[in-house]
Amino acid sequence: MSDPLPRQDHDSPWKEALEWHFPEFMALLFPGIYPEIDWSKGHSFLDKELQQITPDADNGRRYADKLAKVYTYDGLETWVLIHVEVQSEPEADFAARMYTYHYRLLDRYGVDVVSLAVLADASPGFRPQRFQRGRWGCEVDFRFPVAKLLDLDATWADLEASDNVFALVVMAQLKAKQLDDGHELKRWKAHLTRLMYQRGYAKQQIIELFRLIDWMMRLPDALEREFLDEHYAFEEAQHMPYVTSAERFGIEKGRQEGRQEGELLLLTRLITLKFGELPAWARERLEHATTDELEAWAERILSADSLEALLKE
Repeated sequence: MSDPLPRQDHDSPWKEALEWHFPEFMALLFPGIYPEIDWSKGHSFLDKELQQITPDADNGRRYADKLAKVYTYDGLETWVLIHVEVQSEPEADFAARMYTYHYRLLDRYGVDVVSLAVLADASPGFRPQRFQRGRWGCEVDFRFPVAKLLDLDATWADLEASDNVFALVVMAQLKAKQLDDGHELKRWKAHLTRLMYQRGYAKQQIIELFRLIDWMMRLPDALEREFLDEHYAFEEAQHMPYVTSAERFGIEKGRQEGRQEGELLLLTRLITLKFGELPAWARERLEHATTDELEAWAERILSADSLEALLKE
Protein backbone atom coordinates (compact mmCIF):
# COMPACT_ATOMS: atom_id res chain seq x y z
CA MET A 1 0.00 0.00 0.00
CA SER A 2 1.41 3.40 -0.94
CA ASP A 3 1.45 6.44 1.31
CA PRO A 4 -1.62 8.69 1.18
CA LEU A 5 -1.48 11.20 -1.65
CA PRO A 6 -0.81 14.81 -0.59
CA ARG A 7 -3.67 17.28 -0.89
CA GLN A 8 -3.92 18.20 -4.55
CA ASP A 9 -4.04 21.86 -5.61
CA HIS A 10 -5.99 22.01 -8.86
CA ASP A 11 -7.01 25.67 -8.75
CA SER A 12 -3.59 27.30 -9.13
CA PRO A 13 -2.33 25.15 -12.03
CA TRP A 14 -5.61 25.71 -13.91
CA LYS A 15 -5.18 29.47 -13.61
CA GLU A 16 -1.66 29.23 -14.97
CA ALA A 17 -2.67 26.79 -17.71
CA LEU A 18 -5.38 29.19 -18.91
CA GLU A 19 -2.92 32.08 -19.02
CA TRP A 20 -0.19 30.16 -20.83
CA HIS A 21 -2.36 28.26 -23.31
CA PHE A 22 -5.66 30.11 -23.65
CA PRO A 23 -6.08 29.68 -27.45
CA GLU A 24 -5.26 25.97 -27.17
CA PHE A 25 -7.72 25.66 -24.27
CA MET A 26 -10.49 27.19 -26.37
CA ALA A 27 -9.64 25.05 -29.41
CA LEU A 28 -9.76 21.81 -27.40
CA LEU A 29 -12.70 22.37 -25.06
CA PHE A 30 -14.85 24.87 -26.98
CA PRO A 31 -14.11 24.11 -30.65
CA GLY A 32 -17.34 25.77 -31.78
CA ILE A 33 -16.32 29.12 -30.30
CA TYR A 34 -12.59 29.05 -31.12
CA PRO A 35 -12.95 29.90 -34.86
CA GLU A 36 -15.24 32.85 -34.01
CA ILE A 37 -12.38 34.66 -32.27
CA ASP A 38 -9.88 36.77 -34.21
CA TRP A 39 -6.73 35.51 -32.53
CA SER A 40 -4.54 37.76 -34.69
CA LYS A 41 -5.69 40.68 -32.53
CA GLY A 42 -4.36 38.95 -29.44
CA HIS A 43 -6.02 38.47 -26.09
CA SER A 44 -5.48 39.72 -22.55
CA PHE A 45 -6.58 38.78 -19.04
CA LEU A 46 -8.63 41.10 -16.86
CA ASP A 47 -7.75 40.02 -13.33
CA LYS A 48 -8.52 43.43 -11.84
CA GLU A 49 -11.94 43.56 -13.48
CA LEU A 50 -12.76 40.05 -12.24
CA GLN A 51 -11.74 40.94 -8.71
CA GLN A 52 -14.02 43.98 -8.80
CA ILE A 53 -17.11 41.81 -9.20
CA THR A 54 -16.13 38.95 -6.84
CA PRO A 55 -15.16 40.54 -3.49
CA ASP A 56 -17.93 38.71 -1.64
CA ALA A 57 -17.98 35.52 -3.71
CA ASP A 58 -15.61 33.42 -1.61
CA ASN A 59 -17.35 31.19 0.92
CA GLY A 60 -14.29 29.14 1.89
CA ARG A 61 -13.86 27.53 -1.53
CA ARG A 62 -11.18 28.51 -4.01
CA TYR A 63 -12.07 29.10 -7.62
CA ALA A 64 -10.01 28.79 -10.79
CA ASP A 65 -11.88 31.50 -12.67
CA LYS A 66 -10.35 33.68 -15.39
CA LEU A 67 -11.63 36.61 -17.42
CA ALA A 68 -10.16 37.18 -20.89
CA LYS A 69 -10.66 39.91 -23.47
CA VAL A 70 -10.80 38.79 -27.11
CA TYR A 71 -12.03 40.21 -30.40
CA THR A 72 -14.47 38.90 -32.99
CA TYR A 73 -13.81 39.12 -36.72
CA ASP A 74 -16.11 42.13 -36.97
CA GLY A 75 -13.83 43.96 -34.53
CA LEU A 76 -16.09 43.80 -31.48
CA GLU A 77 -14.52 43.39 -28.06
CA THR A 78 -15.88 40.40 -26.15
CA TRP A 79 -15.09 39.25 -22.63
CA VAL A 80 -14.86 35.51 -22.05
CA LEU A 81 -15.50 34.47 -18.46
CA ILE A 82 -14.18 30.97 -17.65
CA HIS A 83 -15.47 29.16 -14.56
CA VAL A 84 -13.59 25.98 -13.65
CA GLU A 85 -15.19 23.61 -11.11
CA VAL A 86 -12.46 21.35 -9.72
CA GLN A 87 -13.75 20.56 -6.24
CA SER A 88 -14.27 16.97 -5.10
CA GLU A 89 -17.77 17.94 -4.01
CA PRO A 90 -19.48 19.86 -6.84
CA GLU A 91 -20.95 23.21 -5.91
CA ALA A 92 -24.74 23.11 -5.62
CA ASP A 93 -25.02 26.80 -6.51
CA PHE A 94 -22.61 26.66 -9.45
CA ALA A 95 -25.18 27.80 -12.04
CA ALA A 96 -26.28 30.65 -9.79
CA ARG A 97 -22.66 31.79 -9.43
CA MET A 98 -22.29 31.66 -13.22
CA TYR A 99 -25.29 33.95 -13.57
CA THR A 100 -24.18 36.29 -10.77
CA TYR A 101 -20.74 36.89 -12.25
CA HIS A 102 -22.24 37.30 -15.72
CA TYR A 103 -24.77 39.98 -14.84
CA ARG A 104 -22.28 41.82 -12.57
CA LEU A 105 -19.89 42.20 -15.49
CA LEU A 106 -22.68 43.34 -17.78
CA ASP A 107 -23.93 45.82 -15.21
CA ARG A 108 -20.53 47.23 -14.26
CA TYR A 109 -18.75 47.34 -17.61
CA GLY A 110 -21.48 47.13 -20.26
CA VAL A 111 -19.57 44.80 -22.59
CA ASP A 112 -20.50 41.57 -24.33
CA VAL A 113 -19.78 38.67 -21.96
CA VAL A 114 -19.64 34.97 -22.84
CA SER A 115 -19.63 32.69 -19.78
CA LEU A 116 -18.12 29.22 -20.20
CA ALA A 117 -17.98 26.40 -17.65
CA VAL A 118 -15.33 23.69 -17.34
CA LEU A 119 -16.41 20.85 -15.07
CA ALA A 120 -13.23 19.10 -13.93
CA ASP A 121 -14.89 17.38 -10.98
CA ALA A 122 -15.22 13.61 -10.62
CA SER A 123 -19.04 13.43 -10.48
CA PRO A 124 -20.57 12.11 -13.73
CA GLY A 125 -24.04 13.43 -12.88
CA PHE A 126 -22.98 17.00 -12.15
CA ARG A 127 -23.84 18.90 -15.35
CA PRO A 128 -25.24 22.38 -14.66
CA GLN A 129 -26.04 24.19 -17.92
CA ARG A 130 -28.58 26.85 -16.98
CA PHE A 131 -29.88 29.07 -14.21
CA GLN A 132 -33.62 29.63 -13.99
CA ARG A 133 -35.69 31.73 -11.67
CA GLY A 134 -39.10 33.33 -11.99
CA ARG A 135 -42.48 34.19 -10.56
CA TRP A 136 -45.69 35.66 -11.92
CA GLY A 137 -44.42 35.90 -15.46
CA CYS A 138 -41.09 37.55 -14.58
CA GLU A 139 -38.41 35.00 -15.44
CA VAL A 140 -34.66 34.60 -15.86
CA ASP A 141 -33.36 31.77 -18.06
CA PHE A 142 -29.56 31.90 -18.33
CA ARG A 143 -27.82 29.17 -20.33
CA PHE A 144 -24.09 28.65 -20.79
CA PRO A 145 -21.78 26.29 -22.74
CA VAL A 146 -20.19 23.52 -20.67
CA ALA A 147 -17.17 21.25 -21.15
CA LYS A 148 -17.23 18.14 -18.94
CA LEU A 149 -13.74 16.66 -18.75
CA LEU A 150 -14.99 13.22 -17.76
CA ASP A 151 -16.59 12.96 -21.21
CA LEU A 152 -13.11 13.24 -22.76
CA ASP A 153 -11.96 10.18 -20.84
CA ALA A 154 -13.95 8.08 -23.32
CA THR A 155 -11.79 9.51 -26.12
CA TRP A 156 -8.45 9.08 -24.32
CA ALA A 157 -6.71 7.81 -27.47
CA ASP A 158 -7.66 11.05 -29.23
CA LEU A 159 -6.20 13.09 -26.38
CA GLU A 160 -2.93 11.17 -26.53
CA ALA A 161 -2.73 11.64 -30.30
CA SER A 162 -3.71 15.33 -30.19
CA ASP A 163 -1.16 17.95 -31.16
CA ASN A 164 -2.92 20.45 -28.86
CA VAL A 165 -0.71 21.09 -25.82
CA PHE A 166 -3.76 21.58 -23.60
CA ALA A 167 -4.63 17.90 -24.06
CA LEU A 168 -1.78 17.12 -21.64
CA VAL A 169 -3.33 19.42 -19.03
CA VAL A 170 -6.69 17.68 -19.42
CA MET A 171 -5.13 14.21 -19.16
CA ALA A 172 -3.20 15.20 -16.04
CA GLN A 173 -6.38 16.55 -14.45
CA LEU A 174 -8.36 13.41 -15.28
CA LYS A 175 -5.78 11.04 -13.81
CA ALA A 176 -5.26 13.22 -10.74
CA LYS A 177 -9.00 13.06 -10.04
CA GLN A 178 -9.41 9.35 -10.82
CA LEU A 179 -6.43 7.78 -9.04
CA ASP A 180 -5.83 7.45 -5.32
CA ASP A 181 -2.92 5.00 -5.57
CA GLY A 182 0.45 6.75 -5.52
CA HIS A 183 2.30 4.17 -7.61
CA GLU A 184 -0.34 4.25 -10.34
CA LEU A 185 -0.36 8.05 -10.33
CA LYS A 186 3.44 8.04 -10.58
CA ARG A 187 3.26 5.73 -13.60
CA TRP A 188 0.83 8.04 -15.37
CA LYS A 189 2.80 11.13 -14.39
CA ALA A 190 5.89 9.64 -16.02
CA HIS A 191 3.89 8.69 -19.11
CA LEU A 192 2.41 12.17 -19.59
CA THR A 193 5.69 14.01 -19.02
CA ARG A 194 7.44 11.80 -21.57
CA LEU A 195 4.77 12.57 -24.15
CA MET A 196 6.10 16.13 -24.22
CA TYR A 197 9.46 14.94 -25.48
CA GLN A 198 7.90 12.58 -28.03
CA ARG A 199 5.95 15.49 -29.47
CA GLY A 200 9.10 17.52 -29.95
CA TYR A 201 8.13 20.53 -27.85
CA ALA A 202 10.70 23.27 -27.27
CA LYS A 203 12.60 23.38 -23.98
CA GLN A 204 10.65 26.27 -22.44
CA GLN A 205 7.33 24.72 -23.35
CA ILE A 206 8.40 21.42 -21.79
CA ILE A 207 9.41 23.17 -18.58
CA GLU A 208 6.06 25.01 -18.42
CA LEU A 209 4.05 21.85 -19.07
CA PHE A 210 6.19 19.86 -16.63
CA ARG A 211 5.40 22.46 -13.97
CA LEU A 212 1.65 22.16 -14.59
CA ILE A 213 1.62 18.35 -14.64
CA ASP A 214 3.85 18.21 -11.56
CA TRP A 215 1.51 20.62 -9.77
CA MET A 216 -1.64 18.67 -10.63
CA MET A 217 -0.27 15.19 -9.95
CA ARG A 218 1.29 15.53 -6.50
CA LEU A 219 2.99 12.40 -5.13
CA PRO A 220 4.08 11.36 -1.64
CA ASP A 221 7.65 12.49 -0.96
CA ALA A 222 9.28 9.07 -1.45
CA LEU A 223 7.50 8.46 -4.76
CA GLU A 224 8.21 12.01 -5.85
CA ARG A 225 11.94 11.44 -5.41
CA GLU A 226 11.69 8.17 -7.37
CA PHE A 227 9.81 9.94 -10.14
CA LEU A 228 12.42 12.70 -10.38
CA ASP A 229 15.34 10.26 -10.41
CA GLU A 230 13.69 8.29 -13.20
CA HIS A 231 12.84 11.48 -15.07
CA TYR A 232 16.41 12.77 -14.90
CA ALA A 233 17.66 9.40 -16.21
CA PHE A 234 15.11 9.57 -19.03
CA GLU A 235 16.25 13.07 -20.00
CA GLU A 236 19.88 12.01 -20.03
CA ALA A 237 19.05 9.08 -22.28
CA GLN A 238 17.25 11.47 -24.64
CA HIS A 239 20.13 13.98 -24.44
CA MET A 240 17.59 16.59 -23.30
CA PRO A 241 18.55 17.79 -19.80
CA TYR A 242 15.68 20.27 -19.59
CA VAL A 243 14.24 19.86 -16.10
CA THR A 244 17.50 20.32 -14.23
CA SER A 245 17.86 20.82 -10.50
CA ALA A 246 17.65 24.58 -11.08
CA GLU A 247 14.38 24.30 -12.99
CA ARG A 248 13.06 21.88 -10.39
CA PHE A 249 13.86 24.35 -7.64
CA GLY A 250 12.03 27.07 -9.58
CA ILE A 251 9.01 24.80 -10.10
CA GLU A 252 8.82 23.93 -6.42
CA LYS A 253 9.33 27.57 -5.42
CA GLY A 254 6.55 28.64 -7.77
CA ARG A 255 4.22 25.99 -6.41
CA GLN A 256 4.85 27.15 -2.84
CA GLU A 257 4.33 30.79 -3.85
CA GLY A 258 1.09 29.91 -5.62
CA ARG A 259 -0.21 28.08 -2.56
CA GLN A 260 0.78 30.98 -0.30
CA GLU A 261 -0.89 33.46 -2.64
CA GLY A 262 -4.12 31.45 -2.49
CA GLU A 263 -3.99 31.31 1.32
CA LEU A 264 -3.40 35.07 1.48
CA LEU A 265 -6.34 35.80 -0.83
CA LEU A 266 -8.71 33.55 1.11
CA LEU A 267 -7.65 34.92 4.51
CA THR A 268 -7.95 38.53 3.31
CA ARG A 269 -11.50 37.89 2.17
CA LEU A 270 -12.46 36.16 5.41
CA ILE A 271 -11.01 39.03 7.47
CA THR A 272 -12.84 41.59 5.33
CA LEU A 273 -16.14 39.76 5.78
CA LYS A 274 -15.70 39.64 9.57
CA PHE A 275 -13.98 42.94 10.40
CA GLY A 276 -14.61 45.13 7.35
CA GLU A 277 -12.10 46.89 5.10
CA LEU A 278 -8.49 46.26 6.09
CA PRO A 279 -6.45 49.22 7.36
CA ALA A 280 -3.04 49.81 5.78
CA TRP A 281 -1.12 48.29 8.69
CA ALA A 282 -3.09 45.04 8.51
CA ARG A 283 -2.73 44.75 4.74
CA GLU A 284 1.05 45.22 5.03
CA ARG A 285 1.18 42.64 7.83
CA LEU A 286 -0.62 40.10 5.65
CA GLU A 287 1.49 40.77 2.57
CA HIS A 288 4.72 40.14 4.48
CA ALA A 289 3.46 37.09 6.40
CA THR A 290 4.94 33.63 6.12
CA THR A 291 2.91 30.58 5.15
CA ASP A 292 2.93 29.41 8.79
CA GLU A 293 1.57 32.76 9.95
CA LEU A 294 -1.21 32.71 7.35
CA GLU A 295 -2.23 29.21 8.41
CA ALA A 296 -2.20 30.18 12.10
CA TRP A 297 -4.37 33.25 11.49
CA ALA A 298 -6.80 31.21 9.39
CA GLU A 299 -7.25 28.84 12.35
CA ARG A 300 -7.80 31.76 14.78
CA ILE A 301 -10.16 33.91 12.73
CA LEU A 302 -13.37 32.30 14.02
CA SER A 303 -12.47 32.93 17.66
CA ALA A 304 -10.75 36.33 17.26
CA ASP A 305 -12.85 39.27 18.50
CA SER A 306 -10.76 41.98 16.82
CA LEU A 307 -8.36 42.47 13.97
CA GLU A 308 -5.60 43.45 16.39
CA ALA A 309 -6.09 40.26 18.39
CA LEU A 310 -6.00 38.13 15.23
CA LEU A 311 -2.83 39.58 13.72
CA LYS A 312 -0.82 39.82 16.93
CA GLU A 313 2.83 38.85 16.79
